[in-house]
Amino acid sequence: MQFSAESGALPAPAWRLTIWVPLAEPSASEKFIVAVDRAVPPPGLAGAVVAIGNFDGVHRGHLAVIKRAVALAQELKCPSAVLTFEPHPTDFFKGPNTIFRLTPRDAKARALEQLGIEGMIVATFDKVLATLPAEAFTVEILVRCLKVRAVVAGYDFHFGAGRSGSPAILKEAGKRHGFAVEIVERVLADTAGVNEAASSTAARAALQAGDAERAMRLLGHPFAILGKVIHGQELGRTLGFPTVNLLPDPSCRLRHGIYAVRVVVGTKTYDGVASYGRRPTFDNGRALLEAFLFDFSGDLYGETVEVLFIGWIRAEAKYDSLAALIAQMLRDETRAKEILRAPSAN
Repeated sequence: MQFSAESGALPAPAWRLTIWVPLAEPSASEKFIVAVDRAVPPPGLAGAVVAIGNFDGVHRGHLAVIKRAVALAQELKCPSAVLTFEPHPTDFFKGPNTIFRLTPRDAKARALEQLGIEGMIVATFDKVLATLPAEAFTVEILVRCLKVRAVVAGYDFHFGAGRSGSPAILKEAGKRHGFAVEIVERVLADTAGVNEAASSTAARAALQAGDAERAMRLLGHPFAILGKVIHGQELGRTLGFPTVNLLPDPSCRLRHGIYAVRVVVGTKTYDGVASYGRRPTFDNGRALLEAFLFDFSGDLYGETVEVLFIGWIRAEAKYDSLAALIAQMLRDETRAKEILRAPSAN
């Protein structure tokens, strides 16, 4: 966003708009709108019910906010949208890739589209936005730029310079400026009766420990890596385990190891086993995701796939021979099938 640093006012409209269905062909009946750096209401999203937040991971708490925004928009007969921020504020303050992004922008857009939100408005988080007072954020962005009909946010939402704006301040601002405000209360994670809020921070910690099952309970869905299939060294093919290879987001700090996964290819989903790591038996190179799909044959190069992490199998290891590695891979395949058959995986 570009503001006058002195006055907090917006310049003349000069932002870009992209009409985009993330990673898919546009539907003839519906388009998902992604507006980047808007200074006027995005076409199709003017006067919307806007859910505000980072929504990294789109966890259970985020889902409650989004569902309420969609329902309220239906009640008010207006569009629904999410207002989010890029880069993540933590990365702005501390440097690129400081925070482990659970859902980078494209993955977040895909998740939001599937939840029924009509668009995502991406505000550039820069020095001016970081120093914008809470009242100026309300007036310049919510009222003047987006002309919001209503705002929905979580119980812990803060905005404005120094996180000075609270849910209570947002409600009061809504009364003064003529838009409704709804605050969604704390949502618990499905963690075996423990009184724990759904949390991106807790999910990141679980994934860094390799605990895909706990991350799934915290998020309400499996952690996923989304991307286009790239050419690798075809080592898996020579070993009898042809894989699809993805380069994860640079911020990814998923524990290196072997996982039971499901892989979404178009409208179909395949069970599989995946390795995330540096391939110490071969080259100890850059981190790469390699997924072997059960009951699949074909060429997926250049296709967009989504790898869902269901369960942890073991840590990455170096083997002294290819025979030893292949024997272990066969055991991994068996274990992955056991995990994916379990009730907790479905």
